[in-house]
Amino acid sequence: MTNALMNARDTFLSRFPEGRIELNGRDWGLIDTGLSGGGGEGEVFLFLPGTLGRADVFFQQIEALSAHRRVLAVSYPSSGSVAEWSASLLALLDAKGVDKVALLGSSLGGFLAQYFAAENPDRVTHLFAANTLHSVEGIDTRPPYSSDLWAAPIEELRAGFAMGMNAWKQAHPDHAEMVDFLMTEAAGRIPEAEMRARLDATKRGPVLPPLSNTEANATVIETVDDPLIPPPMREAVRARNAPAPAFRFLWGGHFPYLLRPALYSNLLMARLGIEPLSPDWTLNDGIFEA
Repeated sequence: MTNALMNARDTFLSRFPEGRIELNGRDWGLIDTGLSGGGGEGEVFLFLPGTLGRADVFFQQIEALSAHRRVLAVSYPSSGSVAEWSASLLALLDAKGVDKVALLGSSLGGFLAQYFAAENPDRVTHLFAANTLHSVEGIDTRPPYSSDLWAAPIEELRAGFAMGMNAWKQAHPDHAEMVDFLMTEAAGRIPEAEMRARLDATKRGPVLPPLSNTEANATVIETVDDPLIPPPMREAVRARNAPAPAFRFLWGGHFPYLLRPALYSNLLMARLGIEPLSPDWTLNDGIFEA
C-alpha cells in the first residue's frame, strides 16, 4: 500500500540523508542542511525527536526552515542519559562551529530541550517545548517504563507502541498514513538498542533545572487531543516555561508536526520572525494561545 507520508520522507532523505557523528564516545545520527541546503550559516535551528522519531521525523519542518536557516536534526544513540545527551548536543554545536541555536524538542525531545536550554542558556536563542512533559516523577510505575527496559523482550516494548497507535488509527481512520509511518519506526526502523535507550533515558530523566525564558525567546506547543500528555501535565509544562506563551493546536494528537505540517511550520516561523509559508496566515489560524 502506498504511503504518501513515507514517500515524501524518502524524497526528503534523498536530498538530506542522515549521516553519523561521534559525540562524547556515542554514535549519533545527524541531518545537517548546512552541507547542502539553502539556509545561511549564521542562523541555526536544531530538532530533537521524541521516542518514535528519527532525525527525519521533522522532515516537513526542516524543508520549510532550510530556505532560511541551517537546520540540524539528530537521532539518538544506543546508550546514555538526558544529562549525557545534553552534553553531547553541546559537543555537536562545538564540532559544527555553531555558537547559538533555536531548538525544538517534542515529547522526549522536549524534555531534553528544556534540560539543554536550562544548562546552556547562552547557547539557545529560542526554546520550543512541544507536546512534552515537565517531570518524570512516577513514570516508572507505568508500562512500559515499569519493566526492566534492558531485559524485557523488545517485541513486548514494540507491541506497546503498536497498541496505542492502532487505537488512535481506529478512532481516527483519516490519520492512517501517519499511524503507519510511526508504526514502521516502532517496528524496527529505530533499532532495538536505540529504542531501549530512549525509553530508559525518559525513565531515568533528571529533575529539570529552572529555565530563564522570556516571552520572546521561548514557546510552548501543545494539542487539545494529545492522548499522551494529559491536561495537568500540559499545565505544569506551561508553568515551568512561563512567561513563554503557549500555543494550543485544536487537534493533532501527539504528533501535530506530522498531521498539520504547514500550520506547525508557520507557527515556528512566526515565532522566529520568518515570513510564514502562507502570506495570509495568522497565529489564530487553527491554533490559539493558551
